[in-house]
Amino acid sequence: MTGNGYLISAQDLHAALSTEDLVVVDCRFDLADKSAGRTSYEAGHIPAAVYADLDNDLAAPVGPTTGRHPLPDAALLAETFGRMGISEHSRVVVYDTASGGIAARCWWLLRWLGNDRAQLLDGGFKAWQSSGFAVTSGVEHRSSVTFTPSPRHELVLTTADLEEALARGEGITLVDARDAARFRGEVEPIDPVAGHVPGARSLPFTDFLKPDGTWLDENSRTALWHGLFGAPPATPWAVMCGSGVTACHLVISALEARLPEPRLYVGSWSEWITNPDRPVAQGGC
Repeated sequence: MTGNGYLISAQDLHAALSTEDLVVVDCRFDLADKSAGRTSYEAGHIPAAVYADLDNDLAAPVGPTTGRHPLPDAALLAETFGRMGISEHSRVVVYDTASGGIAARCWWLLRWLGNDRAQLLDGGFKAWQSSGFAVTSGVEHRSSVTFTPSPRHELVLTTADLEEALARGEGITLVDARDAARFRGEVEPIDPVAGHVPGARSLPFTDFLKPDGTWLDENSRTALWHGLFGAPPATPWAVMCGSGVTACHLVISALEARLPEPRLYVGSWSEWITNPDRPVAQGGC
């Protein structure tokens, strides 16, 4: 393991594969080709890994006032995890292609429902393959179990919460995980409006990664947070991104840096802009 235990190396996962209560979850997904992740999983995955689809398993259906990946109903999500063989007590390792930007959403949802034993595979499937470990094809099935959810509502920031804070002039410490150009509004490849929530700060989740998709060393990651804040936030704070997915990566890195746990603005930018009356800022860093 690395850091505070929220990450696990390919070598440590390989050594733990025979652990009875371990469930490995493949979360590979491509926003541009939504069937690509499952296709890749069926072609080759870590032995015994089950598959979780970002749109169908890790998000609720999209509505006219939601973001692209709404928070699932807690009871329905618990049933989904149960069908994967995951209970609130299971040890779980999640992975995606490399960066963890998608798999972190599964990690966070498990944490939100009360499972504190989830870890993210450092470097994802790419690191597993680079280590020369075996892969298997097809579809894995595990016996269903009961997942008893205990939702931690204090981990969620809603659009209403954010609007109320801005209306009162209080502001909120909000960190945006999207790349800097999207934050500044220079480009917007996914959503119909470019820019960011007024007062938000930019810290792309990719800044915490090496070129191969593995994480920077712990000191370097902590330095990034200290460079943004100077000192740990003294009040509740939150992270966001385009749709509440890659922001979960910032939750892990913040916890690894021993910062107070941030709330997740699940709706994120794609929900914020569903109402044209909500303010939009551009520029900044």
